[in-house]
Amino acid sequence: MLWQAIGAVRDLGRLHDIASVLIRYGFGDLVRRIGMAGALERAGRALRWHEPEALARLEPPARVRRALEELGPSFVKLGQILATRIDLFPAEWIAEFSKLQDAAPTIPFAELLPQLTEDLGEPPEAVFPRLEPEALAAASLAQVHRAWLADGTAVILKVRRPGIRPVVEADLRLLARLAEIVEAEAPELRRYRPREVVRQFTLSLRRELDFSAEGRSAERIAANLAAHPEIVVPRIHWQWTGERLNVQDYIEGIPGRDLAAVAAAGLDRRLLARRGARAVLKMMLEDGFFHADPHPGNVFYLPDNRIAFIDFGMTGRLSEERRYQLALLLHGLVSHDAEKVAEVLLDWSGGAEVDSETLQPEIDAFVDQYHGVPLKHLDLGAMLSDLVAILREHGLALPPDLALLIKAFITLEGMGRQLDPDFDMAGEAAPFLEQVLLAHAAPGALVRRGWRTLGSALALLAGLPQDLRQLLRSARRGKLQLQVEVPPLKPFGDRLDRAASRLAISIVTAALIIGSAIVMTVERESALGRFGFIAAALGGLWVLFSIWRGGGRN
Repeated sequence: MLWQAIGAVRDLGRLHDIASVLIRYGFGDLVRRIGMAGALERAGRALRWHEPEALARLEPPARVRRALEELGPSFVKLGQILATRIDLFPAEWIAEFSKLQDAAPTIPFAELLPQLTEDLGEPPEAVFPRLEPEALAAASLAQVHRAWLADGTAVILKVRRPGIRPVVEADLRLLARLAEIVEAEAPELRRYRPREVVRQFTLSLRRELDFSAEGRSAERIAANLAAHPEIVVPRIHWQWTGERLNVQDYIEGIPGRDLAAVAAAGLDRRLLARRGARAVLKMMLEDGFFHADPHPGNVFYLPDNRIAFIDFGMTGRLSEERRYQLALLLHGLVSHDAEKVAEVLLDWSGGAEVDSETLQPEIDAFVDQYHGVPLKHLDLGAMLSDLVAILREHGLALPPDLALLIKAFITLEGMGRQLDPDFDMAGEAAPFLEQVLLAHAAPGALVRRGWRTLGSALALLAGLPQDLRQLLRSARRGKLQLQVEVPPLKPFGDRLDRAASRLAISIVTAALIIGSAIVMTVERESALGRFGFIAAALGGLWVLFSIWRGGGRN
């Protein structure tokens, strides 16, 4: 029961707000089914079930997006994470989630001043001779102000909103509990893996709340791109940067969305597209640490056809093995090797049950439609989107790191084609893919993998005698147990248990009625007889209420 699961009055008000918004946007049935309505009613908080007619006419993706916007910062961030899960949601849902803008009303600078002074260790004017009190931008977690150092360097102050962490933590607690209940009570929603999505979201949001983590990510990417002066990453000023404050260089350039200004400045749009793609592909396939949100709002174009990346709050990581698998997949698509593509996809499914007899022919047909298409005419973004749609139809989900990468890959190709309609993403990616495949087969890499495998095997053999000894000792003591669980039988067992309880109470109630009737026949004014009838009435009411609450399921 949700009320027992929550067990904390501190989240009750927030739970009421969430339930109210869901009801207003037409999800009242979901609120009832997962027990939110019952929990709030028992706590004395009434819910209004009226759904405005205008909202009822909205399509489900739009209603969900509007609800997330109204629920506040944590849920807007959740929607942005869902926008990366193209393996779970069809295109119309991804399009709606992508509309969620991380924007919020500004708060007066006077409200930021006490926290800012505490983080700096002295009044802001002692550090920054000039500081603009008007916000440059405002997001759900932070507010940005421009300032200047004593040497004239322009910087931005990214200040975390005061009091935002307790609100976020309360939302995360509720989301974790609700995800568990949704998986248990709404079988049709299990394919969206709510618990896994919430877990990924929790890790991402907690990292994003720590502004020093964003600074470390920026420095790591800057170090990886040090040999590429055409790519600019803002410098972090660590003497003032911490968990709640990030001070970094201010980037003066043309925003990525302003293509007219790019043309007016005389920049080479084709060169910008190639440089941006190569930089992000290097992050993904060579370094294994990449900017996971390279949309136009996080890109600036600078003189001499340089590119600046900002906002490293969302980053992705790819292990060497993942990069090799990705290279195999893309190489299989380009070389029309359907068997290789299917093998990689099944590895990514993580052992999930899949009908390979139906999946393999679909992948064969998918790969065959690109047979004979020149490399420069391939739309890799569309190809990956179609491939992921096949996975979605079979109920398979990508690992979170790969879902993030493919979404970033598709976004990157879209930006490249905006700059240059003839942009060839497949051609730009080909050298990196070949490098990954060659590096995986290099003698040094083979030796390293061989040593790791040998070390694991030796460790297993070394521990085998002790494991066998413990197993035999447990057997001699009679403590060796074999536990077999059949999950589908558990609901059936619960129903039998509830039915047995009702039957027992019904028998006791019937016995009380008969016994009380006999007593009242002998002695009409017997208190014992009256008590028996009252107890029987209460038992009967309990049985009726139990059947009604079960909704006829048991």
